[in-house]
Amino acid sequence: MKGLLEIKMLGQLVVLRDAREIALPPSKKTRALLAYLAVTNRRQRRDHLCQVFWDIPDDPRASLRWSLSKLRHIIDDNDHCLRTDRDSVLFDTTGVDVDVRGVAHLTAGDVCSLDTQRLEATAALFRGRFLEDLDLPRCPVFEAWRTFHGDTLDRTRLMILQALVERLRSDPERALSHAETLQSLDPANKQIALEVRSLAAAARQRALQPPLAREEHQALAEGSATGAQRSQEIHYCSSPDGVRIAYAISGRGPPLLRAAHWMSHLQYEWESPVWRHWIDSLSTRNTLIRYDERGNGLSDWNVGDVSFDAMVTDLESVADASGLDRFPLLGVSQSCAISIAYVVRHPKRVSRLILYGGYARGRRKRGDSHQFDTHDAMTTLIREGWGKDNPAFRQLFTEAFIPGASREQMAWFNDLQRQTTSPLNASLLHTTFGDIDVSAMLGDVGVPTLVLHARNDAVVPFEEGKVLAAGIPGARFVDLNSTNHILLGDEPAFADFMREVRSFMAHPK
Repeated sequence: MKGLLEIKMLGQLVVLRDAREIALPPSKKTRALLAYLAVTNRRQRRDHLCQVFWDIPDDPRASLRWSLSKLRHIIDDNDHCLRTDRDSVLFDTTGVDVDVRGVAHLTAGDVCSLDTQRLEATAALFRGRFLEDLDLPRCPVFEAWRTFHGDTLDRTRLMILQALVERLRSDPERALSHAETLQSLDPANKQIALEVRSLAAAARQRALQPPLAREEHQALAEGSATGAQRSQEIHYCSSPDGVRIAYAISGRGPPLLRAAHWMSHLQYEWESPVWRHWIDSLSTRNTLIRYDERGNGLSDWNVGDVSFDAMVTDLESVADASGLDRFPLLGVSQSCAISIAYVVRHPKRVSRLILYGGYARGRRKRGDSHQFDTHDAMTTLIREGWGKDNPAFRQLFTEAFIPGASREQMAWFNDLQRQTTSPLNASLLHTTFGDIDVSAMLGDVGVPTLVLHARNDAVVPFEEGKVLAAGIPGARFVDLNSTNHILLGDEPAFADFMREVRSFMAHPK
């Protein structure tokens, strides 16, 4: 048997046998036929192939036979992967390494779930545009097929490169090469141009550092001065209505369960400059369990029920699937209300309740017509602008959540919409949050509770944090000096947050 056959189409068509390039026929149509059969990987009728590649005035069947004879010398072996009969042709690529096969069906979720090394290997498969040397303007069916696949693969390549730039910011030399490729594909994009300049400056600055300083910087960027490997395990469980909920486990020590908020993606957050310090800090002394809310991230998106009760049930499902008996529970933003409802339903399972940036009443339940109207207007904006290439909308949204963020952090948060949920789900979830009201439950919370809130939070008013603390018997309230709804790693308020949380959880039960 002959050696491994490789067919590379992400760029110019190249065929190799045992890593040695094979000379291809000079006929473009013959080479295009090879590519078409390899990608479709199913039996094709001869009359269809004739219509795709040969004009009627020619002798299409004779032309097809001639091209097949040329291809047989290239790809056929003892396995007879090129199989023909009177009516059809099949190129069976089961034992053939076809580069397109590894990337053709990648989704945003797939890209986020791949580790960085695998993602870089996938990016390296692209040498250019799909079959960029095989334009056949007189074969419109083939050209339409080639253009469709080319556009799809271009979008996948952009998605991969964007993910790599985000993940590798702490290693600007590696990130820069991907950013430069990204810029070559989208030269008019000013944001990418700024990214390239920023990474180039960071790479130059890092090159001037002594080797020891560079190693220390890298260790800190990876979340451990000792070089310990960060890792998380992703699992799935099902809610009673059949919705699959993704949850992740990281760190070691006593358990800490973080209730889900919207705009989450377990894998994307893991690498992000906005949430990474949360995950690492909360995982340092605890086994952190966090999950993606239904309709978000790695959990099921196609769900019929995004009600408040369904979200509480999802929390119940994750707690059960994780094998937790009694544990501290952390709520962030709207998941504070979900956490309160869970504690009231299961008072014996929660040892301590931590609530940050939360509220008991959604905007539509606060008796303020301005907040009512603002909420409905934002729901409309989300429905129309979510995930679209509308930087004005994304920036408006981002600046409300993290006004103190760096350009890098804002760029990451801007991209959250594309990664975490659909426009429909986002608008439905936002509507649900506006109608939350657990005010009547606050007095029934019977576990030690710590409430923390950023003083100048523009997403959830500071007063709503005080309402939570006042309504829960014995709750302690901590005022954090910040303007950010999501506390950033380099601000003193985050250090204050972690100090308060660790002290609270270490207190004897």
